[in-house]
Amino acid sequence: MNPQITFIGGGNMARSLISGLLKQNFDKACIHVSEPYAPTREALETELGLKVLDDNALAAGNGDVWVFAVKPQVMKSVCTTLAPLAQQKRPLILSIAAGITSGQLDAWLGGGLPVVRIMPNTPALLGAGANGLYANAQVGAAQKTTAEQLFSATGVCAWITDEALMDTVTALSGSGPAYVFLLCEAMQAAAEQQGLPADVARALAVQTFVGSAKMLSESGEDANVLRQRVTSPNGTTHAAITAFEHGGLRALVQTAMDAATLRGQQLSREND
Repeated sequence: MNPQITFIGGGNMARSLISGLLKQNFDKACIHVSEPYAPTREALETELGLKVLDDNALAAGNGDVWVFAVKPQVMKSVCTTLAPLAQQKRPLILSIAAGITSGQLDAWLGGGLPVVRIMPNTPALLGAGANGLYANAQVGAAQKTTAEQLFSATGVCAWITDEALMDTVTALSGSGPAYVFLLCEAMQAAAEQQGLPADVARALAVQTFVGSAKMLSESGEDANVLRQRVTSPNGTTHAAITAFEHGGLRALVQTAMDAATLRGQQLSREND
């Protein structure tokens, strides 16, 4: 049987997660959503066939599992308002907010609650998400299983034992799809600059990413092995890879990841 699950917040990520669950035949009657913004409520109701409320407490009252899918900047106020109900119901708390620690969530909700932090990403909409999870000491084995089962419906799950590394997970897989989209965008633009029609450039660029990801996923080989295998000495690929290396691609990626990780840490301090 599916647990009664309430999503506090119905934005893009919540929509992706709910869509993923529904595609895995999760019982729609067990999903409850609260969203204050009327157009978003209407879109969820139209697209997913759910009744979406505008009252957090009313929606949370129906759930044994609460998924907080609100912006980090409003998490404290949302949690403190729900604290009395949380202490009464003792739900399993799941949060997908970047930078907000399990300790902050637990304190804002009154203390002593099982809290699992999850960092998903938007490919969850297609069942191809990547989810990093961390559980506080109050989370029991059955509750960990529940959290993993819910998010496994949207993609791969990986547990983290050191909560501090959740900011790295955010920088890697949480923000990662945008990095891939940026590289795809740049490759397509470069091909167009050389004269390739836009529709052809897009089709070839997109399929290159799809096929490469499939090879990484299914071959069992490391990325560096696959890269070397397709890079013939003094060939076209070698010329491009050399340009990337001389241009400082690896250092730039490290700088970008460091910036994203630092921002996650800052979000925790800013919203304490």
